[in-house]
Formats: sequence, C-alpha cells, structure tokens
Amino acid sequence: MDMKIGDKVRFLSEVGGGVVKGFQGKDIALVEDEDGFEIPMLVRECVVIETDNYNIPLKPASKKEAEPEPEKEEEDRPITWRAPEIRGNDVLNVYLAYVPQDVKAISSTAFDAYLVNDSNYFVDYLYLAAEGNSWTLRSRGTVKPNMKLHIEEFGKADLSGMEHVAVQLIAYKDDRSFLLKQAVSQELRIDTVKFYKLHTFQASDFFEEPALIYDIVKDDESPKQVYVSADDIKEALLQKSVSAPAKRQPKQPKVKNDIVEIDLHIHELLDDTTGMSNGEMLEYQLDMFRKTLDEYKNKKGQKIVFIHGKGDGVLRRAILDELKRKYKTYQSQDASFREYGFGATMVIIH
Repeated sequence: MDMKIGDKVRFLSEVGGGVVKGFQGKDIALVEDEDGFEIPMLVRECVVIETDNYNIPLKPASKKEAEPEPEKEEEDRPITWRAPEIRGNDVLNVYLAYVPQDVKAISSTAFDAYLVNDSNYFVDYLYLAAEGNSWTLRSRGTVKPNMKLHIEEFGKADLSGMEHVAVQLIAYKDDRSFLLKQAVSQELRIDTVKFYKLHTFQASDFFEEPALIYDIVKDDESPKQVYVSADDIKEALLQKSVSAPAKRQPKQPKVKNDIVEIDLHIHELLDDTTGMSNGEMLEYQLDMFRKTLDEYKNKKGQKIVFIHGKGDGVLRRAILDELKRKYKTYQSQDASFREYGFGATMVIIH
C-alpha cells in the first residue's frame, strides 16, 4: 500500500505513530505525533492504519511488552490525598450509624448505614453480619479523616440478617507520622425491633436526619456493648420487684477472703422455679443483685462478686445496664478469670 501525506501510520519497531506530513526523499516520512512534533521515520518502519491508536506496537520487542501488566483496581491503589486535620481530633472515635430514608414513614421506610470517622486518621474497615457461627462481608473500604461513608442500603426485609454484626478496623495516617492505634474488632447485637419505633432515632452532630448510632471506638477505647433485646427482658428491667412465693427459699451468700460471693444462677438462688417464666426468673436474679448492693451500701470498699455465668450474656448485660443507670458511683470490673472464668463481675462499693 503506497503511503501519502495525510495517512495515519503506526511505527513497527517502537511504540507511537501519527499523521504523515511530508517526505524526505523516497525512504523517510515526516510523521507528526500527538504532541505536534514531526518525527523522521523510515517508510518501511511505518504501516498505514485506520484508527488513532498509535500506542500498541504491531511487533512488540519482547514478551513483556506484548503482555502489559493489568491496571490495579481503584481500591488497591495507595491513598495519596492529604487530609486536613482538626486540632484535638487525634483521639479515635468511630461510629456505626443507621439513618431512615423517610423518618415520617418509619413502618415501611428503607435505611442507610454509615461509618462515621470523627478523627484525623484514615480508617480501613470491614463491616460483617453473622448467621450462627458464619460471617458474611457486607462492606469494606476506607473512611477518610473527619468524614462519614455510606456503606449500604437495606430494607425492613433485611433486618433478620442484621441482629449480630461486627466492625473491624485499622487506623493510620498515610502522609505523616502518627501515634499507633490498636486494631479494633467490635461485635454488636442489634435490636431490630428498634427500627420500627420512631423514638429510636435521635438528633446527632453527624446527620441532619435522626439516626441510631452505635459506638465502635470511643476516645481510643472499644466500649462494652449493653444489649437487651427480648421483650421479657425489657419488661423485667421495668417491673417492680416480684415477691417470690414462700416455697421458693433463697440461698445465703458466701464470704471468701472478705469478698462477698453471690451466685446468681437461678438454681443457686431458688430450690424450686416451677411455673416461673424467663422474665420472672431474670427479675428475681436482678432483685437479688439490687438487694445485695443495698445491704452493703454503707460498707465502703466492700467487694462483691456476682456470678452470672457466660451463657448467652443476657444476665450479664442486664447487670451492667443496672450499674450504668442506677449505681454510677460504684466501681465494676470483670472478676478474676482464674477463679470465675468469664462468668462473673466484681462490684466495689464507694
């Protein structure tokens, strides 16, 4: 095929090409590239093409050129954005937030989930949900400093799969030195009944709309989550003390090394629980907890160990909720692991 002025050509032995603007003798063509420069090139090293794609060589010099490396996915590329910092915000605070799309139609609206990063750190996260012992990844990514990120949208039909969720995260700065933060793995029990109640969603600093917000990291610490989900547990916490029938005789507390031990397992408190519902048994356990604290309220420094067992954690969470709401001045902590495993809480009277 004869080459003429105006033809589009591609170079054979190297990457590039352009439009023929003229000739130097019979053997050299003057080819104007994309930047407007005229390149003298042997005519036999040029081939006329129909497109403007000059950058793929017809005869690659090596196998490496013939097989260019695939581009990295956007999410795998390093972050190079230099984040503006807020003074005093080097303490890590991260929240999981649920926001109704139409708060006026709370019984039918869909919801948006956000991860809120109220810190000067980048946060890489995983957001997961559990079905039994198996976990499913719902979202992953990076939240920039002092930003919130939409991580999913879901409807009422999806709530059954969201009763047990987890957030795992790593915090860092990619453009300057920083203080090391602990990696976080926080599991949450979500009371999905709340998504049907308007008062669940409250005003916050992060959203114009009312939102349900859970702490993932609060001032560099992962808070212990207090979750009460079953209706009978809620009722038990609000009920007045239930008087046990005469046939149910409570057992006496033990004193060991000046530490009062109260075993709150129901079979240790009562000889007979026939006819008692789960809610009634829980209320009886909480009533014993309250009476014990009242009995020792004037004995400053007294240590009391309440043995509640691991189980599904309902009693433990109810006790922690009581301490948080009614006994704020008392110190509490997990009791000795060596003696009680994970199944006991120590309260110190103040």
